[in-house]
Amino acid sequence: MVTGLWAARSYGLRRTPEPAEVHLLVPAEREVTSVGFALVERTIRLPPPVQLHGIPIAPAERAVLDAARRMRDFDDIRAMLAEAVQRGRCRPEVLARELQLGSQRGSALPRRAIIELLAGARSVAEGDALHIWKRAGLPEAEWNKPVYDEYGVYVGTPDAWLDSVAFAWEIDSREFHFEIAGYARTLARNARYSAAGVVVLQTLPIRLRTEPDAVINELRAAYAAAQRRPRPPLRLG
Repeated sequence: MVTGLWAARSYGLRRTPEPAEVHLLVPAEREVTSVGFALVERTIRLPPPVQLHGIPIAPAERAVLDAARRMRDFDDIRAMLAEAVQRGRCRPEVLARELQLGSQRGSALPRRAIIELLAGARSVAEGDALHIWKRAGLPEAEWNKPVYDEYGVYVGTPDAWLDSVAFAWEIDSREFHFEIAGYARTLARNARYSAAGVVVLQTLPIRLRTEPDAVINELRAAYAAAQRRPRPPLRLG
């Protein structure tokens, strides 16, 4: 069966490096070796295949982790695993279990990425944001959880939410805002936050790496502002 990057692309994932070869899984007892564009891996843990377009494909969690173990760029690994979770191809806990059961060779970087996913990060930017939040020394936040007002009306799903003071942090992509529809959705979201009394801080992803200390100061200042006003009647969904 096909695994690795080509299998990940068969599941609709696009935030992957360009595959240089076709990665195949075969039973351990088969005397087959790699040749040309075919990378053959013999395994004692051959999973039941998924049939996609008539081709046997490894399950999504196995496919992305087989790819990740051979990748060296942490951001590429983060992006691929986050997209697999975002698109509903697998859950973070399933990835963690598959990583634990499989070969530990090349597992250090995928493990770091999965720890972020288990903490709630769903993208490379949110992984960076998680580290910045911890450096800021703020109380533990909820990530990607819907927020509702006292009447059960939806307010938003902030990247990070500090429930004790109703403080939201949004990592807003400039590229996303260049689209008129995306910009309109962001304005509508911010209007809901304002009407509900939420203190919200918006940060561009690039600043998480180019200006981390400034972002930390902004987080602390926004948190202090949220502490100074009465907490509005909001709840997590």
